[in-house]
Amino acid sequence: MTSASPPALPSRRVRVFTPRAFVLGCLLAALLGVGPLYTQFVNHTAPLNADSITAGAVFLLFLLTFVVTTAQRKLFPSRAFTTGELVVVYTMMIVASTIPTKTLIASMIPTLPGAEYYATPENNWAELILPLIPKWMVPQDPLAAKYFYEGAPSHVAIPWKAWVVPLAAWGIFVVAFFAVIISSMVIVRRQWVEHERLVFPLTQVPLEMIQPPERGRSLGPLFRSRLLWVGMALPWIVLSTHGLHAYVNYIPRIETSTYLDLFQDLSSLRVLLSFSVIGFTYLINLEIGFSLWFFHLLMKLQSGLLTRVGYDIPGIQEVFTGGGGTIAVGQESMGATIALVAFSLWTGRRHLRAVFGKAFGTAPQVDDEDEIMSYRAAVVTLLAGLTGMALWLNASGMPLWLTPFFVAIAFVSFFALTRIIAEGGVGFCRTQMVPAVFTVYTFGTGLIEPSGLVSSAFTFTWSSEIRSPLMAAVMHAMKMVDSVRVPRPRPLLWAIVLAALIGVVSSALMTVYLAYTYGGINLQGWAFSGQPRTAFAFVEQKLNSPFGAEITVPRMAFAGLGATMMATLMYARHRFISWPLHYLGLPIATSWPISLAWFSIMLGWLFKLFIVRYGGVRLYRAFRPFFLGLIVGQISCGASWMVLDYFTGMVGNWVSVGVP
Repeated sequence: MTSASPPALPSRRVRVFTPRAFVLGCLLAALLGVGPLYTQFVNHTAPLNADSITAGAVFLLFLLTFVVTTAQRKLFPSRAFTTGELVVVYTMMIVASTIPTKTLIASMIPTLPGAEYYATPENNWAELILPLIPKWMVPQDPLAAKYFYEGAPSHVAIPWKAWVVPLAAWGIFVVAFFAVIISSMVIVRRQWVEHERLVFPLTQVPLEMIQPPERGRSLGPLFRSRLLWVGMALPWIVLSTHGLHAYVNYIPRIETSTYLDLFQDLSSLRVLLSFSVIGFTYLINLEIGFSLWFFHLLMKLQSGLLTRVGYDIPGIQEVFTGGGGTIAVGQESMGATIALVAFSLWTGRRHLRAVFGKAFGTAPQVDDEDEIMSYRAAVVTLLAGLTGMALWLNASGMPLWLTPFFVAIAFVSFFALTRIIAEGGVGFCRTQMVPAVFTVYTFGTGLIEPSGLVSSAFTFTWSSEIRSPLMAAVMHAMKMVDSVRVPRPRPLLWAIVLAALIGVVSSALMTVYLAYTYGGINLQGWAFSGQPRTAFAFVEQKLNSPFGAEITVPRMAFAGLGATMMATLMYARHRFISWPLHYLGLPIATSWPISLAWFSIMLGWLFKLFIVRYGGVRLYRAFRPFFLGLIVGQISCGASWMVLDYFTGMVGNWVSVGVP
């Protein structure tokens, strides 16, 4: 049973890329660049833009379609936003939403002065690390680092001059990085959207919201469904007890999470009820839904058994390598990730051959008019961006021979996540292993000089907490435009570029401002303490405890095992029609977000299984608004409490919009 797509939207050949759509998109992009940062850092609320669900964008689209556009249709019907304009606005919002998060700015800015501030006689960073950091990469004023974390005195202005050079230098890298992301997605769009026809579950909620009403009505069809409002009411009732408890502590919370201990407390399972995850799971293929929770339990079982017998790969378990999994499971997952990308590229080899043929003039008959940039421009941009990234990394200290491998592994991670999100709808997932960790454990410290290790620490800022990759946002933006059948989508490129630029500038300036105003250590523990300490402690440990084949060989063996498992599953899936087990859950099996979401994924899968088995496609479609309501309800509830907390000054009121 494949998930049904929302009804096709009518083609609007006019009023798509209009000035007002771009202006509104820019304004909302700026809002999403600064607003969630303030509420998360200052009010300590749940993040609105932590992952590819882009809860802040969904909430604003809900207000835009249900309130603003409905009012326009009643009062000024001829001036109401069209579906095309709403798509432009929404795509700009989801692009901007990926920038301020821990995927980029919220990790990058706090890490730059981190080595200077957290250096102590005990860790010896002043001798081990600081001399190896190029001066242009980080602020050079010691007081700038101190005040960044502790707050500037009232009589001291924000030292913007100390940030000019590092922000400009990192801006060059970000431009090259974004160029690779956008161009690579243009290259594979047709393969994923038209040839393989991936479901893209994350687009289904906004597409349903923007559907135009029937003639003579103001409300769109989704908002006229009673089941939508019933679904929205359920998370509002449950999660509002969390919000109310913060204001009136004698109002009890309805708890939505607990732990189950396994193997005599050597391992545990997190049980979390997330209404939005249940809703998204309802939208995906049943076999994919099963794969997501089954492989989590299977890998947890493997981890528990290995722990029970006292075996694991030699060496230490690095951060980000799993939600309770062992080193072995982390390596297996990375091997599976590499196999997934290799298989995806092999499957699309004919399309890729056509793209590069068009770019180099050997296949002029290939049509690229429905892409946001020509294939020639995409290929040239891709090559230029990869070259720029490699040269920048080399200038930062990474050996020139290592940069191609590292960049390849980094984009394998981004590409795999985007594929998993597009096919499985798990907008909250991330890879099992950080590219820097995998790279160092592939070659060992003997081949990578100390400057290369220090350079790898700074790559944590853009390639570790990748729960909201820009790559996924760009692909989903192009899918949205394709769904509303925009005939000439080239202006979407400028909408994406503009939104990304606004997101970078607004969120970077906001992060610096908040740090010097409130003191970074008072804002958010992980971003301003955990992330910088983790990145540079990784280097410190490798410099103090070098290793070689005794560590790298066992790890690569398990990575090879994971790749073999993944290849076998993919071969069986595509070779045997009746093969029941999908492979998509293996690469992210014990990643931290899946360790939180597996139970809700299982619930969503069970609901859909029961409905489809006993009611067929007709009943599935009938209940669809209810599960869309679960998504919109949890997001709107969490966002509404954040707005209230902002005006009341409430701190620490955590009302989740998805997966923590």
